[in-house]
Amino acid sequence: MITVTLPGEKPLFFRHLVLDYNGTLACDGALIAGVESKLNRLAELLDVHIITADTFGKCKTSCRGINGRLHVLAEGEGMLEKDKFVLALGPESVIAMGNGANDALMLERSALGIAVLGPEGASLTALQKARLVVTDINSGLDLLLNTKRLVATLRK
Repeated sequence: MITVTLPGEKPLFFRHLVLDYNGTLACDGALIAGVESKLNRLAELLDVHIITADTFGKCKTSCRGINGRLHVLAEGEGMLEKDKFVLALGPESVIAMGNGANDALMLERSALGIAVLGPEGASLTALQKARLVVTDINSGLDLLLNTKRLVATLRK
């Protein structure tokens, strides 16, 4: 578990990290350098869930070294499926990270939604629904490994 206390707010107790794959953890289906080791460090603190439509068909192979669970979306409305996934975990205990329009609802519903502006860009909808925006996935994962950065950025 990761606990974060922002000045003037109740403590946040995070148990789950839910991540989009393509555009967030990967570029053109290939895992971004540095992500695997950081996710494995975070897996010691949180349940790591990678949720994807697997557009490029590379996710299972690329993520085999990550200590987490892979969830491949059913065909259809990925945004609603991702939202239901976060809801089932208990959104008050979820950090979600994504970049696409289909990530917007999970970013909004989660206790902490982080939009990732990576090499594939980020949808305006995802940016609007997130509480925080990072320039790349490694910076986002570093925020979770050093939570004082979260406090510095999110304090009012």
